[in-house]
Amino acid sequence: MPIATPEVYNEMLDRAKAGKFAYPAINVTSSQTLHAALRGFAEAESDGIIQISTGGAEFLGGQYNKDMVTGAVALAEFAHIVAAKYDITVALHTDHCPKDKLDGYVRPLLDVSAERVARGENPLFQSHMWDGSAETLADNLAIGQELLAKAAAAKIILEVEITPTGGEEDGVTHEINDELYTTVDDAIRTAEALGLGEKGRYLLAASFGNVHGVYKPGNVVLRPELLKDLQAGVAAKFGKADPFDFVFHGGSGSTAEEIATALENGVVKMNLDTDTQYAFTRPVADHMFRNYDGVLKVDGEVGKKSTYDPRTWGKLAEAGMAVRVTEACAALRSTGTKLK
Repeated sequence: MPIATPEVYNEMLDRAKAGKFAYPAINVTSSQTLHAALRGFAEAESDGIIQISTGGAEFLGGQYNKDMVTGAVALAEFAHIVAAKYDITVALHTDHCPKDKLDGYVRPLLDVSAERVARGENPLFQSHMWDGSAETLADNLAIGQELLAKAAAAKIILEVEITPTGGEEDGVTHEINDELYTTVDDAIRTAEALGLGEKGRYLLAASFGNVHGVYKPGNVVLRPELLKDLQAGVAAKFGKADPFDFVFHGGSGSTAEEIATALENGVVKMNLDTDTQYAFTRPVADHMFRNYDGVLKVDGEVGKKSTYDPRTWGKLAEAGMAVRVTEACAALRSTGTKLK
């Protein structure tokens, strides 16, 4: 069962929360990066999450028409076939989708899965993300209610981002300031609007100083202990202990202590994109520099086919990214936890 069924995905998330570990959620943009993620999970003996952003889906759709739905569906179908060769279970997820892209991405994909479920099949994706962090919280949650109902009907889990994450992700930009911290009131309003499971399961991307992109340790003040306050505040009002399944966004450069605190407070999914992009590209750059006169036809020469063959440097890229995925599994304590 390489691609999780809805039931198995719920089990994965429950196991992560109970065991105080999280699944790396790896952004992919090609068949090569997909294989790198799958390989990394398999080598770590960890289940995991594969995700496609709007920008990734547009790239996958091809530069001729850049159709996001076509790109996402094509890679998801491909994943359903090739993942069978890996001895782990993965869930397919779509990453950040702001309001202006819902009609061209998440809503059509929800329809695709609804049609599959109506035929007695499993959904194509196991979860989708609604990023309403650029909207008012009221508007964010109103759209979240609509999407949660559609997702639940298609046996899909929704991820919601209720307050801003700093930096830039596929065109959604937020300043790095004091607004990057979700309050208990924000969390209570979320529970009031979306429920605590009875209206459909959702993952919550709360803000505790997170920033997308590249930054050095110390440049961003993360407060993962804030997640404990959110859990406690909502638990006190609604009588449900540890009510939220949290997602850690903008984790590049996080310390081991910050990650550990986040895991203890209910994080079950952590996104990785920046670090894995670099891990994929770095071996390619090394190969090109070391084999300059082979990959280029320099001074009228013919180059060396075996060095510019995309398979040559592509294998190096896959291996480099796979190593970074295994490191993420270790940091998030998911190594060796795959479903038997």
